[in-house]
Amino acid sequence: MSEVLRRTFLQRGIAAAVVPAMRLHDDRRVIQALNVVGNDHLGGIVDGLGELVDHYAQTICALPPADVYDELLTVRSYASALLDHIGHAPPRKDLVLATGSLSHLLAVAACDMGEHAAARVWCSDAERRSREAGHPELEAWAALTKAMIAWYQGQPRQSATLSARGREMVREGTVVHAKLAAQEMRAAAMAGDVDGMTRARRQAGKAIAALSPGTPTTGVLSISLSEDPPYTATSLLFVGRYREAVTATNRVIQIVYQPEARQRGEHPSGYARSLLILGLAQAALGRLDESVAAGHAALSGSRPAWPTMVLADKLDKVLAQQFANADQTTEYHARYLETINATAVPPPATPASC
Repeated sequence: MSEVLRRTFLQRGIAAAVVPAMRLHDDRRVIQALNVVGNDHLGGIVDGLGELVDHYAQTICALPPADVYDELLTVRSYASALLDHIGHAPPRKDLVLATGSLSHLLAVAACDMGEHAAARVWCSDAERRSREAGHPELEAWAALTKAMIAWYQGQPRQSATLSARGREMVREGTVVHAKLAAQEMRAAAMAGDVDGMTRARRQAGKAIAALSPGTPTTGVLSISLSEDPPYTATSLLFVGRYREAVTATNRVIQIVYQPEARQRGEHPSGYARSLLILGLAQAALGRLDESVAAGHAALSGSRPAWPTMVLADKLDKVLAQQFANADQTTEYHARYLETINATAVPPPATPASC
């Protein structure tokens, strides 16, 4: 059992008989702050947990996933202990929702670490808390996380099913509804279902048009708004429309990620993945130099995450197949191995379909 999964089970109170107890470090600064803010007033603690959910939702995409996982685990454990303590006191619903939201954020961090078993455990907890709190959007976000894991594991039909199921839980006009429609689109594309991709692309466009002004565009609970729905470039790549994929990716980089040159912005992993999609599309067009340049730029980022490395591995394999004897291919391969060896993210086993 991996250490992350062991800690996950411990903090959820599972398998207490087979693994040693782990004492919560209650001297963490954030827990001290919650106790001071609450100070005999439960509502203050619940409000503080809500603020932490907002904070981590905004910063999780830029922080090292292992570090943010440990921080979130401490806060989530505190929230769980508080739930056990208050019973059916009036703030329970808000506390249940905050606890479930922390579980979802833990699932996202675990996914970025390549810890899929732990991510699924946290998704299940988020779904349960969502139902208890009567807040279906949280369960839909958990469905999106599971759909993304399936997609990066090369299981597009499962990803499409999870996305469709999650989309049915929430109304049009919500960010998660639009994100799930976009995820359905790229899942259909990976499966080679051009008609399904086209239908899902229309649905995603309609869902984005229904979003209200001021929709969040940064953080894990946001949506990147460009001329196309999210994942359009990836979808075009997987159905063989490489020139359109290059154009669409360049458009996303310019509109969404250009301010975070050198990947110092709010979502370095998202920027890196866009660069790798660009590299794959350029390679398919026979443009070796442009492809390798995009790959090197992607691997120069400060936050390599498991989904990023799945695409980096795919580019490494494509270059080896199409430009086997090129010096640029050798240089990229060396850079890819260097990045894998320097990070705690496990090497991806990229399925052939991916």
